[in-house]
Amino acid sequence: MITQLAALVGDKYVLHGADLDPWRSDWTGAYRFEPLAVVRPASTAEIAAVVRWANDTGTTVVPVSGNTGLSGGTYADGALLLSLDRLNSIRDLRPDARVAVVEAGVILSSLHDAADAVDMIFPLTFGARGSAMIGGCLSTNAGGSNVLRYGNTRDLVLGIEAVLPTGEVVDLLSELHKNNSGYDLRHLLIGAEGTLGIITAAVLKLHPKPRAYATAMVAPQSLEDALTLLNRLQEATGGAVEAFEYMPRHHIEIHKQIHAGAREPFDTPQAINILVEVAATAPRDCTPGPDGRPAIAAHLEDTLASMFEEGLLLDAVVAQNEAQRAEMWARREAAAEIAMSRKPFISNDIAVPLDKVAAFLNTMERRLPDCDPEAQENIVAHLGDGNVHYTVWPSSDDAGLRDQIMELVEDVALSFGGSFSAEHGIGLSKLPSMRRRKDPQAISTMKAIKAALDPKGILNPGKLLP
Repeated sequence: MITQLAALVGDKYVLHGADLDPWRSDWTGAYRFEPLAVVRPASTAEIAAVVRWANDTGTTVVPVSGNTGLSGGTYADGALLLSLDRLNSIRDLRPDARVAVVEAGVILSSLHDAADAVDMIFPLTFGARGSAMIGGCLSTNAGGSNVLRYGNTRDLVLGIEAVLPTGEVVDLLSELHKNNSGYDLRHLLIGAEGTLGIITAAVLKLHPKPRAYATAMVAPQSLEDALTLLNRLQEATGGAVEAFEYMPRHHIEIHKQIHAGAREPFDTPQAINILVEVAATAPRDCTPGPDGRPAIAAHLEDTLASMFEEGLLLDAVVAQNEAQRAEMWARREAAAEIAMSRKPFISNDIAVPLDKVAAFLNTMERRLPDCDPEAQENIVAHLGDGNVHYTVWPSSDDAGLRDQIMELVEDVALSFGGSFSAEHGIGLSKLPSMRRRKDPQAISTMKAIKAALDPKGILNPGKLLP
């Protein structure tokens, strides 16, 4: 096997033996495995050759990008781990057309830097942007902090290139905004977690770089009042709210514990802490007025002032410079570090309608002790799109207790019209949830698609589909 793969990609790019040490675990450490080998192709053609070889020999293949997933999607015990890290070129960047053509191994922050150099942005962003790669973002349909304004990864893609399980290359690198020419295979492969094909490149949408930001920490009386604030800001700014992030009291406390020098958002500690950011590109919203404030900042401050007068806000702090803005974001982006600061942990990534977030959290606070009286909650939420990262620190790592807690979270989320998976994907960790909760006919249809495209079942087997 090593000899045959080396003939396809070169000796130094087939790793085995001791060289596998960095590749034997997912990022969380929850899943450990022993790959057959790691292969690192440098082009779409080389990936196609490796996949053809795997299909001919019946060798299972698990694609891996930045390996920053949270659901066990890169578990590769006894499988060939196919790394996309050498497909790291930005093939084209055209600000006039507002597109970038990038390969799957491009690190998200590298694309941010390249877009910034031409006065544009690629708006997908989250805490792992310094290591997450575009291929992984597409395969999981990643979300992040700016979904509220720009949508999920799926909404930022015009076209893709991919290698199918039999080794054929499908070229869907369209730059068209309208293209009704049959089944949308692009959207079929995005979010499929590498089970239907390996995405090797994509045409991504760029957006104008904001000229002004207004960022604040806000303490509303309740989460219902926070939703009122969001709606008023959207009206006042024409939909310019980019982030609306919820951090409860315990998030602030733990952040201070693990980061020396971290400060409270407010002079008086608050139970509800909201990070809100609005951004503008139009000169009329960015140019300072007579009072020195750009219009976008005035919209934020005026809206906050009116809600103070109504008694809906307890406190607010508006960032006065980039350092203060960065401090606010650092507090929010420590969420994964905070969630993993204690072991064991149970990660849940649910979504509910915007006006049901408070009801979901209140119900879970009441019902979690029925499963585990000693369990502790750890919560952070993209409040603007209804996505709650609901981590539980249980009293033990008992598998039965873990499953009981996850089933409770599913029960409560679905009772409010929600989903058990919002942006982290299914992987291995949510297979029981899929088995319990997904419509049986939907699963049957997905399996039929998988069988049609991957008849030998070689691509990322055992993931996504129960």
